[in-house]
Amino acid sequence: MNATAITLKNVTKRFRSQLALDGLSLEVASGTSTVVLGPSGCGKTTLLRIIAGLEAPDSGEVLLNGVIATTAQGVIVPPHERRLGFVFQDLALWPHLTARENVEFVLGSMKRSRAERTRLVQAALALVRIESLADRFPHELSGGEQQRLALARAIAGEPRVLLLDEPLSSLDPELRAVLRAQLAALQAALNLTMIYVTHDREDAAALAHSVVEMRAGRVIEIHRDQNRGQERT
Repeated sequence: MNATAITLKNVTKRFRSQLALDGLSLEVASGTSTVVLGPSGCGKTTLLRIIAGLEAPDSGEVLLNGVIATTAQGVIVPPHERRLGFVFQDLALWPHLTARENVEFVLGSMKRSRAERTRLVQAALALVRIESLADRFPHELSGGEQQRLALARAIAGEPRVLLLDEPLSSLDPELRAVLRAQLAALQAALNLTMIYVTHDREDAAALAHSVVEMRAGRVIEIHRDQNRGQERT
């Protein structure tokens, strides 16, 4: 049985008059792929940002591998110490940097030799099959290549957790299917704990060990694969 990598306990988050998360509790097993499914505005992105340490909840707490990382009093474990990668919905690629430089930039704070950072960059680009495009700028890449670059940047630091916020939403169905398959293979090969936010049930079917359905800031149902059965909350 897999250990628990991420635990959220009664997490509530409000932005002015909008209740983004409403007493949400969730456990994510280590080395598994969890797809969070729900309509726009249901709190999916806020959930990822709180796990990443980019936001603190108004109440509740977040534990990573059993260690308290965030409480209502603030972020205890800062984002750069959480061993996680984040692929944002808009990808957030730096337009003035080449593909290689985009990946190198996120490794700048790591205590690694220059040779080791170079190896990590090359390995990440190779894993997503864009090593031949290392010297191109983001605007010189296709939509699918930009998605791969964002993923390479997220995995270059050898994270334990990968957070993805609707990363394939702007792609055509054929390319989306290809990248889904590659992402599933990558998660398995690296044994990543992955949380993938989407409103697309085909993404969930292709990627998930568990599907968490959200509405109005709450978990309303959790579906697990056939080996784990199904749980209702």
